[in-house]
Amino acid sequence: MKITRSEARPSLTPSADYFTGQVRQDPLAKAEAPGSVQVVSVTFEPGARTAWHTHPLGQTLVVTSGAGLVQTWGGPIRPIRPGDVVWFPAGEKHWHGAGPDTALTHIAIQEAFDGNTADWMEKVSHEQYGGEIEDI
Repeated sequence: MKITRSEARPSLTPSADYFTGQVRQDPLAKAEAPGSVQVVSVTFEPGARTAWHTHPLGQTLVVTSGAGLVQTWGGPIRPIRPGDVVWFPAGEKHWHGAGPDTALTHIAIQEAFDGNTADWMEKVSHEQYGGEIEDI
C-alpha cells in the first residue's frame, strides 16, 4: 500500500498553450509501472476550456461540481453536470471546459501510451465556444 498525502500533490497551473482562461489541475494518482493510468481533478473558472485535443487511449471525465460543456469535432456542444460521466474514445478530437457563467470541476482519467496522455491541437475559438448548445 502507498498513501500519498494531499500536501505532497500541489496544484498546478497548466500551460496556456493548451487552455483558455483560468484552470487549476490537482493531481490525484499516477500509476507506477507497468500501470499507465493518470487521474487529475481539473477546475475551470467560467469561460475556461481546453484546446482541441485527442488521447491515444481515450479519456473518461467524471463531473464533480459546477456546469460545463463538451464537444467532439463536428458534433454539437453538449452540457455536462455533476454526476455525468463522459467517455472520449482513443483518437477522438474534442474539448471540454466550464460554461460561460459557471465554474466546472471534473476528474479526468486517462492512460499514457509511450509516455503520452494527450495530443494537443489548436485552441477552441470564441465562435466555436459560443456555438449552439444541444442538450441530451
